[in-house]
Amino acid sequence: MIKDSLFYSKILLFGEYGIIQDAMGLSIPYNFYRGKLNFNKSDKGSTDSLIAFRDYLAELAFNGELYCDLDIEGLDQDLSEGLAFDSTIPQGFGVGSSGALVAAFYDRYARDKFSAETVTKDQLVLLKKIFGQMESYFHGKSSGLDPLICYLNLPVLIKSGNDLDTVGIPSERAEGKGAIFLLDTEKPGETQPMVQIFMEKMKETGFRKMLRTEFRKYNDACIKAFVKGDVKPLFSNLKQLSALLLQNFSPMIPEAFKDVWKKGIESGDYYLKLCGSGGGGYILGFTEDLDKAQRSLNGYRLELVYKI
Repeated sequence: MIKDSLFYSKILLFGEYGIIQDAMGLSIPYNFYRGKLNFNKSDKGSTDSLIAFRDYLAELAFNGELYCDLDIEGLDQDLSEGLAFDSTIPQGFGVGSSGALVAAFYDRYARDKFSAETVTKDQLVLLKKIFGQMESYFHGKSSGLDPLICYLNLPVLIKSGNDLDTVGIPSERAEGKGAIFLLDTEKPGETQPMVQIFMEKMKETGFRKMLRTEFRKYNDACIKAFVKGDVKPLFSNLKQLSALLLQNFSPMIPEAFKDVWKKGIESGDYYLKLCGSGGGGYILGFTEDLDKAQRSLNGYRLELVYKI
C-alpha cells in the first residue's frame, strides 16, 4: 500500500532560462493539477515508463554516481506489482509533470530523505542538486527546481544557483481585478529541443550580454515587486520583460501566438511570458484587469492561477 502523498504542479513565474545565468527566479505551487504513485496493473504504459526511469537511476547507483541513496530493491518490488504514476498534470505544458514524478519517487524511495516540513536552507541546495540529476532523465539537463517546488509545495525564491529559500508571497486578493493566468496553446512543447536552441544562442556574445543586463534587470525587478505586492512597478517591468522575450526568445514562442503576444504589449491589456521552456504548452499571462484581458483574448483558453 502506498501512502496517499499528492504532488502538485508548479509554475515558474519568473526566471525561465535566466536562472542559468544567475538571474533571480520565483516558482510557486499550482494546486490545480496533481499526481501520485499508486498500483494499477492495467496502466502498463505508465509502469513501463517508470521501469525505464528506474533503469536510469539504478545505473547511476551502480556506478556510485547517484546523489542520494534510493531503495532500488523496494522500487523493483513495487514495479513488479504494477506501480504507476496517476497524474492530471499535462505533459509538455510547463507546469511540472516530470517534477511531480521525481518528487514522488524521492519521497517514497529515498533513504534518509530530507523532510519537506523541516528542510533547512543548506538542504534545499542539496535537494535541488539531487532532483536535477533525477529529472535530467526526462530533459537531458535539469536545474532540479521543478521537483523541488513539487516536493515542498511552497513558493521558492532563487537568488542565485546556490542561494535559494522558501518565501512568502502576498495573499491573493479575492476582489482584485488583476490576475496571473495560463494561456493554452493547445499543443505540448518539448523541453530538450528548446534548451538546445537556448544553448546555441548562448554562444552569441550579444545574447549573453542581453541576459546579464536587460533580462536580469527586468526579471529581478518583477520578482521584487511581486513579492512586495507592488503592482505598479510589477507591470511596468513586465511590459519590458515581455517585449524582451518576444525579441530574443522568438524560437520558444509558437508562431501562432506571436501576434497575440505583441498585441498585449501594444494594448497593455495583458503581458505574456514563457511558462517553462516554451515551444508550446502554456504561456504565462499577467493582467491588471482580467475582464479586459479575457475580452482581448476572446477565443483562447485561459486558466486563472492567482488574483492580484
